[in-house]
Amino acid sequence: MTSPNDQLTLKKIIGAMLFAAKKPVTAADLKKIFSQTAENEEEQICRDFAKTSESDISAALEQIKIELIQIGAGVRLSEVAGGFRMQTDPECSPWLRQLLNSGRPNRLSKANLETLAIIAYRQPVTRAEIEGVRGVNVDSIVRHLMECQLIKIAGRSDLPGHPMLYGTTQLFLEHFGLQSIDHLPGIEQLRRKEEERIRARTKQAAESQETPPENENDAPETKPPETDAAPEATPQTPAEPSPQTDETSTPEQPI
Repeated sequence: MTSPNDQLTLKKIIGAMLFAAKKPVTAADLKKIFSQTAENEEEQICRDFAKTSESDISAALEQIKIELIQIGAGVRLSEVAGGFRMQTDPECSPWLRQLLNSGRPNRLSKANLETLAIIAYRQPVTRAEIEGVRGVNVDSIVRHLMECQLIKIAGRSDLPGHPMLYGTTQLFLEHFGLQSIDHLPGIEQLRRKEEERIRARTKQAAESQETPPENENDAPETKPPETDAAPEATPQTPAEPSPQTDETSTPEQPI
């Protein structure tokens, strides 16, 4: 299993399995296939490859990836959705679109992509939160994304009524060529902004709870200037002739 010929044969088998696979596969998946093949096949070579370790499979995958880049055949091996998958080179996309989609419009409209981006970056997220960001009703869009299997119900929120939470699926990672959600463009910056927003909310909530006692403490502090203003006002009252004359004239009128 360690000779160059054996290693080459291992690459051939793994390359064929990757080409035929309908979804990304991991080194553990490939090792499991080798073991199952040894149980179902009687050939000795199948039993020999059943002894292949995951490290040997990982080394073969790395060699396949390098060789595909070197030969420039328009196909490459990529890590997608936690596994490995054969996919075409993005530089060839204009010709592939003409070959596969000849005049067919994109299934995802701008509104669908905007909604999908909100779910991807904010998941798990409720429908009300999505509508709060977009400012429009998203019932039909969410239903369409569910039908496309790009999003799924990820649970229920603790908010009143326990609304459903939405998140992305494995097919979403495969469709956009992402290894995981952490590989979304700008995810780290968005997380920092989200953490800052949460800290700001927490600080604001704490300050709002402390506001009533502060107002009560401020009340006695504001009274002394008011009492100081009162004596200043008292000398001004006698200085005004109109109130004094009124007060003195009121008893004189009955006389």
